[in-house]
Amino acid sequence: MNTEVQTKLVSLYDIDYQRWLHQTTAQLRSHDFDNLDLENLVEEIESLGRRDQRAISSYLTRLCEHLLKLKYWDSERERCFRSWILEISNFRLEIELILKDSPSLKPFLHENFLPCYQRARKNMLKVIPSDLVPEEPNFTLEQALDEDWLPWQPKSFT
Repeated sequence: MNTEVQTKLVSLYDIDYQRWLHQTTAQLRSHDFDNLDLENLVEEIESLGRRDQRAISSYLTRLCEHLLKLKYWDSERERCFRSWILEISNFRLEIELILKDSPSLKPFLHENFLPCYQRARKNMLKVIPSDLVPEEPNFTLEQALDEDWLPWQPKSFT
């Protein structure tokens, strides 16, 4: 690869990311592989996988937080129940969509359930007494992802 072209592309990546993306896409489509900024292209492709992993971890942590709120935050439960179950549904859906596009992330989801639960617990301990919230989850990952499962429901909810 021409050093001048490589320097130009690396500079373009640093100066105008969107223009770099457009140019790189055009080069790939036209099979202009000799002028690709491979170093940054490889880095961007690697970051795509990390982005999905971070998203799954974030959604799973937030899902666990809301399940804990529903189960243990008595003083806010009646008032917030409907918004919490909507959030729970949204987090489940986001996880499902990521897994639909990348089923190979299922093992990552399983491996990170406990760390995500523990982060959620740590956050919830700011508003719920620590003796109420167990250190280990009292629900499974499968339950957390099950659209029909909730750790608590009001008697009048149908």
